[in-house]
Amino acid sequence: MRKPFTVPILRRPNIQTVLKQNNNKPTHPIINIPTVGNSDGPTPTDDIQESKVSMTQQIKYKRVLLKLSGESLMGSDPFGINHDTIVQTVGEIAEVVKMGVQVGIVVGGGNIFRGVSAQAGSMDRATADYMGMMATVMNALALKDAFETLGIKARVQSALSMQQIAETYARPKAIQYLEEGKVVIFAAGTGNPFFTTDTAAALRGAEMNCDVMLKATNVDGVYTADPKKDPSATRYETITFDEALLKNLKVMDATAFALCRERKLNIVVFGIAKEGSLKRVITGEDEGTLVHC
Repeated sequence: MRKPFTVPILRRPNIQTVLKQNNNKPTHPIINIPTVGNSDGPTPTDDIQESKVSMTQQIKYKRVLLKLSGESLMGSDPFGINHDTIVQTVGEIAEVVKMGVQVGIVVGGGNIFRGVSAQAGSMDRATADYMGMMATVMNALALKDAFETLGIKARVQSALSMQQIAETYARPKAIQYLEEGKVVIFAAGTGNPFFTTDTAAALRGAEMNCDVMLKATNVDGVYTADPKKDPSATRYETITFDEALLKNLKVMDATAFALCRERKLNIVVFGIAKEGSLKRVITGEDEGTLVHC
């Protein structure tokens, strides 16, 4: 006679017993519960989650407008573009792009031609400024080429129409490029004479809805006095727009400064030649000077 089939009764485990058994097992790095599977350490999934959280915490600014002076591309040369310098500068920028930061760049042209200096030599100011704008296009093309050598996609948008060598500036297209992870290099200033590339940077930063404007200089911040002339000069870690005006600190030209202040676009002044300085600014470390509202 066949034995009747019986269904085993599954008893609910005592929660205190389970907790006691798992007491020595590694816990999940985020939510502090015992990990499932291998008890020797976190699983690959845990590592990925922890890495994502860490990266999110690292980035202070998601979209930035970087103002590069033409002189910052000269290196030790008296004029023009120094190869080693532009490679180093682009390498610094590429590092933060790979972190997921959206980067727009406004570049000056002082390493090739300065409109203000030429105007002092009796040249018509408007003509001199247009020549300076074309110098910025040359720098922008050099930057684009350097980025693409490193495998970073970049686009040049010019405020003056030069369709054979650069796209004409269009705000929606520029924002689209940034969202796609491309570096956008804005050339030819504002496209109008009598405005500096500082003003162009403030304008593009506001138009692109950037989190901050980064002004790369040859000095690592804003000081109480000229550090090259006064050894006792100290660097401001942070300063408000009003304090900078009151103390007559030359952060940038008055028009650009006023636009940033009005649009509540904070400015970080830092030294681009200092290795790793851009990444430290992006991650919120003590680098340069933050000018804020």
